[in-house]
Amino acid sequence: MTARSSKAGEFVPLSLKAAFEIEHAKRQAEIRRREEAERRQQEEDLSRAEELYDAIVGDPEFLAAHRLTVDWRRYRVSLESPDFRISAYFEAGRASITSGDKRAAFPGSPAPRKQETVETVAEALSLMAQFLVEETR
Repeated sequence: MTARSSKAGEFVPLSLKAAFEIEHAKRQAEIRRREEAERRQQEEDLSRAEELYDAIVGDPEFLAAHRLTVDWRRYRVSLESPDFRISAYFEAGRASITSGDKRAAFPGSPAPRKQETVETVAEALSLMAQFLVEETR
């Protein structure tokens, strides 16, 4: 067999080169598809982190009254106090919320106490508020 029929009805000679080019094109298309999906997910995660940051910094009086500062670095939003850190890290469409105690750890790296994963920005904000209540009682 020396030829095969293409989708357009024309005959394409069979060869290693043709098979290689077809396979190479398929793989390149799959790589582009995966890269594009990853880029879209990163954009969504970044947007969600920004949305959470905006919700938190929307009440500067509340933050000042509780001696809290807010930090936003790409996919992570953190609430900081002299004694604890509560942070949300957005990745792959989810947010990992952690609470750490600065009093029982080396400077700059609070000892983690709690960690939970949530699906939405509203759930992340609610869980951060729950952790904040627990830290401030």
